[in-house]
Amino acid sequence: MLVYMNFRAKLSQRIGMNDIHEMIFLIQGDHKRKQELYDLLFDEDDKISYQSAWIMTHFSSEENKWLHNKQNELIDEALKCSHIGKRRLILAILYRQPLANPPRVDFLDFCLERMISKTEPFGTRALCMKLAYALCRSIPELKQELKITLEMMESELSPAIQVTKKNILKVMRKGKSLQKF
Repeated sequence: MLVYMNFRAKLSQRIGMNDIHEMIFLIQGDHKRKQELYDLLFDEDDKISYQSAWIMTHFSSEENKWLHNKQNELIDEALKCSHIGKRRLILAILYRQPLANPPRVDFLDFCLERMISKTEPFGTRALCMKLAYALCRSIPELKQELKITLEMMESELSPAIQVTKKNILKVMRKGKSLQKF
């Protein structure tokens, strides 16, 4: 039996993990439904766009591959997004993707700026640190600049930022990636 769900109506309500699992089940292998959910990421209603992003952070690695060719649109949205939670979720989606090489300079600048910003939430700062490393990893000059920036970051950081910094410096020495696709 084919089940149809009005995603916009569903996302205008409070949703939980069961709802997320149900929606992910409904879009599996259905590019049209994935596109419908993706389009809601750009909805004018913050609640709907936030919840759309939240669902996409739960995509399986296979479903997440569908988002790879939308990377520039996701970056554009992250750069201009004023909703802190939605921006963090978009950064989480981007972190699960292989990033373009060479990197988008505006996105790298954004990540470098936000990772040291004391006004950004810790989760956003940690994601920006990880993304900055992923963007700089293949370019020795940028990698060195990132290393210096990380080493200069104050010692009075939150535990999450300290661990992220430590992990990045550790994998940086080995030339490895933090990302898992």
